[in-house]
Amino acid sequence: MQVLVRDNNVDQALKVLKKKMQREGVFREMKLRGHYEKPSERKVRERAEAIRRARKLARKKLQREGLLPMKPRVIPGAAAGRSGPPRAPRF
Repeated sequence: MQVLVRDNNVDQALKVLKKKMQREGVFREMKLRGHYEKPSERKVRERAEAIRRARKLARKKLQREGLLPMKPRVIPGAAAGRSGPPRAPRF
């Protein structure tokens, strides 16, 4: 893996490197290899991951077809609650 450092900007190059490593799955691989995983545990984990991926794909497909409501989009900078002037507190 190679990252070019432009204008001696090492921070930016590190950011790019971390993003590339994340995309390649290096961090996840390091985490998994941090301890021994029994073959039976590995099968269980991989099967659970496959089920999770399949469910996610099915959910997205149903959302595209209009059978499930879409996830509401969050607009950055918008108020977290309702808009308008604040109300007086109720007692």
